[in-house]
Amino acid sequence: MTSDTTTRLEREARLRWVPIAKMKVSAIGQRDLNQAWVDRLAADFDLEKLGTPTVNLRAGAWYIIDGQHRVETLKQVGWADQQIQCWAYEGLTEVEEAEKFLSLNNTLTITAFDKFTKGVAAGRQEETDIDRIVRAQGLVVSRDQIPGAIHAVGTLKRIYTRAGGPTLVRTLRIARDAYGDPGMEAAVLDGLGLLTQRYNGELDTDTAVTKLAAAHGGVNGLLGKAETLRHRTGNAKAHCVAAAAVDIINSGKGGKKLPSWWKE
Repeated sequence: MTSDTTTRLEREARLRWVPIAKMKVSAIGQRDLNQAWVDRLAADFDLEKLGTPTVNLRAGAWYIIDGQHRVETLKQVGWADQQIQCWAYEGLTEVEEAEKFLSLNNTLTITAFDKFTKGVAAGRQEETDIDRIVRAQGLVVSRDQIPGAIHAVGTLKRIYTRAGGPTLVRTLRIARDAYGDPGMEAAVLDGLGLLTQRYNGELDTDTAVTKLAAAHGGVNGLLGKAETLRHRTGNAKAHCVAAAAVDIINSGKGGKKLPSWWKE
């Protein structure tokens, strides 16, 4: 008779029956609820295809780490008073829940916005510093249609990664003071980020704000000039926004002129 000496790999989480009614959603540990997706899951409801949610027992409640839409679907089809098997952790903090969310969704579809906000919640250095810079300018990373909201987190990260925090600070200031909320569009921020990065020692921030704000058409005028340049040159939109901004800043008589974007 032989003995089986094979060791077993054990997960930290355990399968447990969890009451749906006792599940909660953490403000920082989950993405925003997409009701349209819940409606779609409910319309084609199949319990066998629903998968196993992941939760954490904290302060007497089960906080959903992964599976918010599936749990909401169960409620919508009338099973809010039932229990469902979940992968369950115990005693994780909100920050640790956010880290688990990011890990579990590393190979699944997750929006850049959700990844960014959960990175902030988890205290990751890059996301946290970007969020700090944004807030210091009186702005906020948000999907809500509120004053000072920025949705383009991918653009914020791109500016920060290629040129650092000080360039992001100047970019946001120019966009905010020249255009207000319309200046928070991804193409505008990306182009002004390139402008600020290249002309770091030559660009006067106040002059840039004054010239851009006074130009005909405001932000739409800038984007219109950029689109004309894009069709004419075939260059990327962000570079054309930067070139258009240089032309506007150089317009008028007098004052120190920036070198042409295309001749740099």
